[in-house]
Amino acid sequence: MKAPFEFLGFDHCRFIVGNAKQAAYYYQSVFGFELVACQGLETGERETASYVLGQKKIRFVLDTPYHGQSVLNDSLRAHGDGVCDIAFAVDDAEAAWKFTTERGARSVREPSTVTDEHGTIVSAAVRTYGDTIHTFVERKNYSGVFWPGYEMAESALRTEPVGVKVIDHIVGNQPDGQMEKIADFYRDVFGFHRLWTVDDDDIQTDYSSLRSIVVADDREIIKMPINEPAPGKKKSQIQEYVDYYDGAGVQHIAMLTGDVVSTVGKLRQNGVEFLPTPMTYYEELEGRVGKIDEDVDVLADLGILVDRDDDGYLLQIFTKPVQDRPTLFYEIIQRKGARSFGKGNFKALFESIEREQERRGNL
Repeated sequence: MKAPFEFLGFDHCRFIVGNAKQAAYYYQSVFGFELVACQGLETGERETASYVLGQKKIRFVLDTPYHGQSVLNDSLRAHGDGVCDIAFAVDDAEAAWKFTTERGARSVREPSTVTDEHGTIVSAAVRTYGDTIHTFVERKNYSGVFWPGYEMAESALRTEPVGVKVIDHIVGNQPDGQMEKIADFYRDVFGFHRLWTVDDDDIQTDYSSLRSIVVADDREIIKMPINEPAPGKKKSQIQEYVDYYDGAGVQHIAMLTGDVVSTVGKLRQNGVEFLPTPMTYYEELEGRVGKIDEDVDVLADLGILVDRDDDGYLLQIFTKPVQDRPTLFYEIIQRKGARSFGKGNFKALFESIEREQERRGNL
């Protein structure tokens, strides 16, 4: 059944973190985000400090509880810093909530309207995997900086954008045996279709492997890979995530850039740690993926991976986890026609992750 509403893209990702002020400084100084809005004691909010960071169409919201009894501390105890809400921009939030809850989604917040001098936002929320939720955000009648109750903010820190433009996809890791169930949930509840699938016959190393299903909306604006571990000789990186996050959750956020070489160069200068790629990967690279526009020596120097599908090729690179728990990390991706997710790079990626796992004593 066709949904009576339309997905417009990722509206924002909301994080629960131990110290939002310091996390905001990190995303500004390292990833080039700009502080655009805030909510807290100074705005009359007594429970949670909240910072909104933006770069082009990407918005991150960082929340920290003020009090020990806050329910946000339950998330911090279980998961550490991580994504609690993948918010979707929609043209009709009430229709989205009604459509999904009628098909089995558990409601978190019924449709509500908030208003200030800049207009009105309608929102509602449902639960997805683990403790993660999806908020439907309808902001067609709102012109404010982010949300009623938030005030425009400026930081004294001078930031420089690194070139990321939009969220390409968001990956959710599941415990073993849950991937198909979650993929079916997005099909049956959200009306998503399966865009791409791999299994442990496709993606494995000597030690570990995974299975993955990518689900997407009709226009493929929202893309959500769903992963689960597959049996291997040792612990896979998916299982390591599940163990340290204490269940299912967001593994990584892929941010799209129009110039991956420039973006990765700036991020490296800012101190971002990327997973290393051995030089042997670049031997006969064009023999594997065909002719590309980029200088292979430059890609090798930066550690950028390349893969091709029937529609073109992509360039991608993955950071190391951005907090002490080996959970959330980021992908920087540039698409030159490709619609897939770098299947040909998974073996090199896994081997790099496994070297890091071994250093942590978790392989």
